[in-house]
Amino acid sequence: MDKKITYMDSDLFTFPIGYHSFHKKQLYNFQLNRWHSLGYLSYDDLKTAGEKIRKFDDWKPVLLEQADNKLDTGKYIEAAFFYRAAEFYTLNGQEDKESLYDKFIDLFYSNVPLEGVHVEKVPYKESFLHVLKMPNKTEIKKGTVLIHIGFDSFIEEFYSIAWFFTTQGYDVIAFDGPGQGKSVKKYNVPFDFEWEKPVKTILDYYKISEAALLGISLGGWLCLRAAAFEPRIKWVISSGGAYDYYKIPPAIARWMMDFFKKYMREGSNKIALKGIENGGMEAWRNSNIMYITKIDIPMDAFEYAWQMNSKNLHADKITQDVMVITGKDDHFIPFKLHAPLIKSLINAKSVTDIVFTKTDHASNHCSIGNIKLSLDRMISWLDKKIEK
Repeated sequence: MDKKITYMDSDLFTFPIGYHSFHKKQLYNFQLNRWHSLGYLSYDDLKTAGEKIRKFDDWKPVLLEQADNKLDTGKYIEAAFFYRAAEFYTLNGQEDKESLYDKFIDLFYSNVPLEGVHVEKVPYKESFLHVLKMPNKTEIKKGTVLIHIGFDSFIEEFYSIAWFFTTQGYDVIAFDGPGQGKSVKKYNVPFDFEWEKPVKTILDYYKISEAALLGISLGGWLCLRAAAFEPRIKWVISSGGAYDYYKIPPAIARWMMDFFKKYMREGSNKIALKGIENGGMEAWRNSNIMYITKIDIPMDAFEYAWQMNSKNLHADKITQDVMVITGKDDHFIPFKLHAPLIKSLINAKSVTDIVFTKTDHASNHCSIGNIKLSLDRMISWLDKKIEK
């Protein structure tokens, strides 16, 4: 990827096929597969990294070593994404969290071809949203696609996906919404599940009368929520989202959450804060929820996150053409939530649901393992809907 390339090259990014066993633990394995599947890091480098990671505290130093090696050998794009990988499981509040983000961003914007791409800050409330405005690179102009992400990503990580849409005739506005990427890290905009607000802001700012909206991961719920309240969104694609995030845990776990929330709230807050001090995967998850929401009390932050449920989705208000893409083996979102989501879209103009399986190599969260197959389905669907 570090050969002399430009934004207009048709082979700027490739999407390798296959979901690999880089690590025996699913949460580590998925993240390593993610940066491979999106076209940034090689199988061999990630296999080497995975073999060295034994526990949570190994993650950062192992991936930093890879990043530094790539930097020393002039492979700057790969270095950027290894710094991002190292940053991923660095806890909020640790002194190098922000510096690792800055290294990733500096290397990304210094080395990824950006001809014609406008990196902009769109006024939002008392601050800004971070936006990449990317031009269609064909002679056929089909329309505009807004792209956003979810819980723990930066929009730069999905540049390859946004770039692919521009090769297919679409102008793209890719953005970090409230609680995401630069919008929260540098502009201090906290997460807000009322996603119609940032979508409206962007449509107004760029004077867009109609557009498609693609939401990825948690963004798959957020884009549907936005569509329920924003009629200028005509086509909506939900990839890897859940119908109701409160219903992801088993019923007994939900009962326990409600019990602790109601009767042991103060003790639960103390336990959560102590867990963050102790570090590890649970500490990362809990601290990240608190960071993106800008809510300092753990139970309050969790309670806010649980509002991303079927009631607040307002699926009955969605009247657009809808595509829902689900992985049968998604380890974050139980497959049991797919059918209720489809059934809830009672007033949608049309509903197309796709379930990828192991045979497709795209059965994992957000089609990691075969991004190209998922993108081809999106483009084919969107082309046909827009032509009508």
